[in-house]
Amino acid sequence: MNRVCVISIYVPDLNQAIDFYTNTLGFEVNRRYGPKIASLIHGQIPIILEENDQTTHNQNIKTSRVVLGLQTENIFETVNALKEKDVTFIVEEPTDCPPGKYISFSDPFGNILEYLQFRNTEQAKVQQEI
Repeated sequence: MNRVCVISIYVPDLNQAIDFYTNTLGFEVNRRYGPKIASLIHGQIPIILEENDQTTHNQNIKTSRVVLGLQTENIFETVNALKEKDVTFIVEEPTDCPPGKYISFSDPFGNILEYLQFRNTEQAKVQQEI
């Protein structure tokens, strides 16, 4: 059986990434593995930020990518908090999707993230089991 065991986010500047993921999104640094790798506290699946010299940032290039989905209990409050941090939105207004509502935004390097608010707690439990 295949399972996701880690989520790695490659960034051109580790310190800037740590600033965004901690001060804007509220994650905490779990551990630094030297000057180019850090892990964030995140339940069962660790999120790794890795500085990579080959990483480029160009939001105008259309490419396939992995989207990191985060859960929120109140998407409207989350939108307001992100606006206060001057986050670059892709989908700024909470938008309907099959399990509830979502917004989409990018980190300073063009990685796409989404916040999702489930319609009810039963659907949230199902999503956590997937």
